[in-house]
Amino acid sequence: MHIGLVGLGKMGNNMRARLEKNGVEVTGYDTNPAVSDVATLADLVKALPAPRTVWIMVPAGKITDAVVNDLEGLLEKGDLIIDGGNSKFTDDFRHSEQLAAKGIDYMDAGVSGGVWGLENGYGLMVGGSEAQVERVMPVFDALRPEGPREEGFVHVGEVGAGHYAKMVHNGIEYALMQAYAEGYELLDTRKDIIKDVTGTFKAWQRGTVVRSWLLELLVRALEADPEFQNIEGYVQDSGEGRWTVEEGINNAVPLPTISASIFARFVSRQEDSPAMKAVAALRNQFGGHAVKAVD
Repeated sequence: MHIGLVGLGKMGNNMRARLEKNGVEVTGYDTNPAVSDVATLADLVKALPAPRTVWIMVPAGKITDAVVNDLEGLLEKGDLIIDGGNSKFTDDFRHSEQLAAKGIDYMDAGVSGGVWGLENGYGLMVGGSEAQVERVMPVFDALRPEGPREEGFVHVGEVGAGHYAKMVHNGIEYALMQAYAEGYELLDTRKDIIKDVTGTFKAWQRGTVVRSWLLELLVRALEADPEFQNIEGYVQDSGEGRWTVEEGINNAVPLPTISASIFARFVSRQEDSPAMKAVAALRNQFGGHAVKAVD
């Protein structure tokens, strides 16, 4: 099978390598000519056999919109676009409708695995028609981890379902990371009791109910920098966590843990919290409690 891949950054380039390693021919395009196989999107389309399959792996939002718009003018009826980035599921509805007018098929694929996907494979959550899923199953099989297909791949539903599942996946990821981080801080604070923080986390990797790949990665990070002296406590978010919380609100589903993990990231970006200043001022007003003056 021969597909096109648009976007050859950290994820896209590794995905190209894994696909080629597993027998799928890939023609890649990127705005960085140093990694691109062709000079333009038009050249990419010309290089592919019909019916063409083009996998998009670029940042969500305006960049993905631009690539879809460009490909719409280059592809033909019966061709297929797969958006494997972290697009919002509502964007999938819009893209699918836009492309259907020209007879171009569309699928969305939530992809998990990060920089380790080349070696370990990628977890895949796919939205689209059954016929299109079967058509490109060799691509999914090449990307997913070894082992039973159902443990690394799922056809979640129609268009939009793949990115919806990935959105919830990332919301859960936010909460899991926050729980490990809070546990780390408490252990690190009580070094009068806990003499080996890194060793404690490492010992949790086998046999315990909190063992996970994220825990393994935390141990890896702690072994490299036990006090995280080289990292500032400033954490960004890429959107999926916010969208998960929005969906919880829209559907009256309580998501207190995921919500708290998002808000913790917001706190990480504040050098001095206006809200906490207000709380301190209120305590002083009603109870005469001491406040800490600005140096």
